[in-house]
Amino acid sequence: MEFPDLGAHCSWAACQRLDFLPLKCDACERIFCTDHVAYAQHECTSAYKKDVQVPVCPLCNTPVPVRRGEMPDVVVGEHIDRDCRSDPAQRQRKHQRG
Repeated sequence: MEFPDLGAHCSWAACQRLDFLPLKCDACERIFCTDHVAYAQHECTSAYKKDVQVPVCPLCNTPVPVRRGEMPDVVVGEHIDRDCRSDPAQRQRKHQRG
């Protein structure tokens, strides 16, 4: 007996395995096999929506709060441009005001 509607193919292009217990990524909502469902395993571009971490400014070592759904790189960049207390960032802002 065949079950043509059972399972789904992994969305990871290099895999495409037919998995009879496929999993949906909770960030990008694509279907993956158990080997590729982790954000890192399928290079999920939506992981920042779910992967809640507090980045640290590389210049002043201050934690930079990021709200859910915001991209950490963008928020840290804005912190450096506006609020960072490090000498290089302050010199850059003075130079821009000129």
